[in-house]
Amino acid sequence: MTASDRTRRAAEADALCADAYRDSGGPDVGAALVAVGGYGRSELAPYSDLDVVLVSDEGVDVRAVAEKVWYPLWDSGSRLDHSVRTMTEMVAAADADLKVALGLLDARHLAGDPNLTLRLRTTMLANWRRTAKERLPALREMVRARHESVGEVAHLSVPDIKEAEGGLRDATVLKALVATWMVDVPHGELERARLSMLDVRDALHDTAGRPTDRINPEQWSDLGHALGLADARDAQVHVRELGRRIAHLSHLTWRRVDAALARPAPNHRARRPDLTPLAAGVALANGEVVLDRSAKPAEDPVLLLRAATAAAENDVVLAPATAARLAREGVPLPTPWPAEARQLLVRLLASGRGLLAVWETLEETGALARALPEWDRIRLLPHASAIHRFTVDRHVVETCIEASHLIRHVARPDVLMVAALLHDIGKGSLTEHSVAGEPIAREIATRMGFAPDAVDLVARLVRWHLVLAETATTRDPDDPATVEMITQRVETAEALDLLLALSEADAKAASPKAWSAWRSGLINDLARRARAALDSGVALPPIVTDDVAIPKEVRRGSAAITVEHDDDGTRVTVIAPDRVGLLADFAAMFALQRIPVRAARAWAQEQYGVSVWEVGVPDLDAAVLRTRYEAVVAGRVEAAERLRRAAATDSLEPTVAVRPEASDQATVLEVRTGDRPGVVYLACAALADLDIAVRSAHVDTLGPQAVDVFYLQEAHAGVLSDQRAAEAAHAVRAALTAVAGGS
Repeated sequence: MTASDRTRRAAEADALCADAYRDSGGPDVGAALVAVGGYGRSELAPYSDLDVVLVSDEGVDVRAVAEKVWYPLWDSGSRLDHSVRTMTEMVAAADADLKVALGLLDARHLAGDPNLTLRLRTTMLANWRRTAKERLPALREMVRARHESVGEVAHLSVPDIKEAEGGLRDATVLKALVATWMVDVPHGELERARLSMLDVRDALHDTAGRPTDRINPEQWSDLGHALGLADARDAQVHVRELGRRIAHLSHLTWRRVDAALARPAPNHRARRPDLTPLAAGVALANGEVVLDRSAKPAEDPVLLLRAATAAAENDVVLAPATAARLAREGVPLPTPWPAEARQLLVRLLASGRGLLAVWETLEETGALARALPEWDRIRLLPHASAIHRFTVDRHVVETCIEASHLIRHVARPDVLMVAALLHDIGKGSLTEHSVAGEPIAREIATRMGFAPDAVDLVARLVRWHLVLAETATTRDPDDPATVEMITQRVETAEALDLLLALSEADAKAASPKAWSAWRSGLINDLARRARAALDSGVALPPIVTDDVAIPKEVRRGSAAITVEHDDDGTRVTVIAPDRVGLLADFAAMFALQRIPVRAARAWAQEQYGVSVWEVGVPDLDAAVLRTRYEAVVAGRVEAAERLRRAAATDSLEPTVAVRPEASDQATVLEVRTGDRPGVVYLACAALADLDIAVRSAHVDTLGPQAVDVFYLQEAHAGVLSDQRAAEAAHAVRAALTAVAGGS
């Protein structure tokens, strides 16, 4: 099945059409028989229709010709899609119907007046370019509706290689988008994928013996043989790979169309694209994440994850050329990964819908293999279960997207997101996939640099990710042995919460039926019973009581700031005379510099406030921090408003809870919210406004979520009353909710 076969079929059809037109007495001037659509591109499959139009100038009567020209075509056994229109009617039809306009972009002369065909092509192309900005939104909606209705070539159990996402129709639309001159597409990649998909269609027609674009399960083996592939599995991988390639190019091109439509009129004096910095070495240009001049791929092993995370969190394109360059030139991540790499991976996985396009780009450019070579085990692997709507790899990405909505419900969102990524990594072998996946997940999590307890949690979740769903739907929940079976496998309430969240994400990613009201009710009821049998809640860190040497300048009433650098970031220790609001000022000092805080510990020692901050910036200057701190204390910087604006990007509602069982010495407030600049400041400032002192604090950043625990006391007393504790929780929630809502 080659392009030459299609060209031969088109040439035979051309001769048939030319003879029919000549025998009908069709005029040589003022009328023409024109091929459009796939026939216009000379891309006839064995059972393709002949799409032809008899077009004429105004005043040229071709009714008698039309009555004669179609009969010999029908008599030949050809499948015919035909119409008769004047040139004016052709323009009107193209203006009224996008499908007609797209088909006429491929108009090709068959017989009659070649100048008329040339005028038709020129007019259609000029109209398409002139009206592109007005027509492309409608075309995009038409494409989106088709995708939603038909599905994706890469993931459908019965893929439609023409109409589904990633099929031949999308390839044709891409050519039409390029014809607008508004955007470009990698022509070589598109043509290779498109021609290969045409080969698949030819083979499908031949093996089926009829016109069809849908590949039924029983046809894969014959199709593979016709394509010269080893077996049905290879045929599936080949076709789905092509579909994924075309879909990726489609996603990329439509993103560029959106950017072009949203872009203001060009300033012809501007010679360089505007770069908006997003992270170290990474910037946004024309709606795509690229590298800036400071980027050093050969020296920065985290640069790929930094660029991918910036693209996903901002829901923009990771420029394929950038990803390909990083795959080609980037230095591999060390083993174990540095903390920044772990943080970025978790943030990438928890970025929601923005993950899908970025992950696709990482796969298509080979960049993903550098960070996660095990991904090839499940790439384009079909699911054995009919309940799954996607292949295994796409299902895993969808599970991460679903899990990103559940991170507020767990104490370890980083563990949840990595377990979601790895929960099906054992598929594709003869061993039951959760059993096979456990050691693989353990090895990967260890390589990523997770602490042993987190590695154990990830491995446990992968091993038992099906146990809640299977047990809830097959066992008696009132039998004590049922609950005992669950508690023996998860052991802690923390692990149970993670398992429940993973079960929900996994089911929702499989299909809507997998998380029906009935199934979710059974699973949640079993989890509730198991939680009651385990310890209550997740253990909180104790009050910090470390003693440090108090510098002389602090005893004289000043503040001391020291900076210690290592290979993975910086530790900053800040000591000052204790007062209500001190921790808020320290937090503002970092947030106003947009310094990402990975972790912090704060405590009161004698009459002094001590805090130690682990931050992700390697080259901090203590003098610069002191200047910023003094500006905050003196009121020369309005921290509240600036940090509220900077932090107003969190898509999930913050949670604030009083934990009365956690301490007898202080009132414990647990805060979970998005990791954004200013969160610690806003929480501490809200407490300071109530004259509540922070006796001790633990700040941890786990991927996209900050989990902050504050031990509170009255400024001149002890534990807060129930009313004051409620006021504190309400004030912190209000401050952070205003941020999340963007107010």
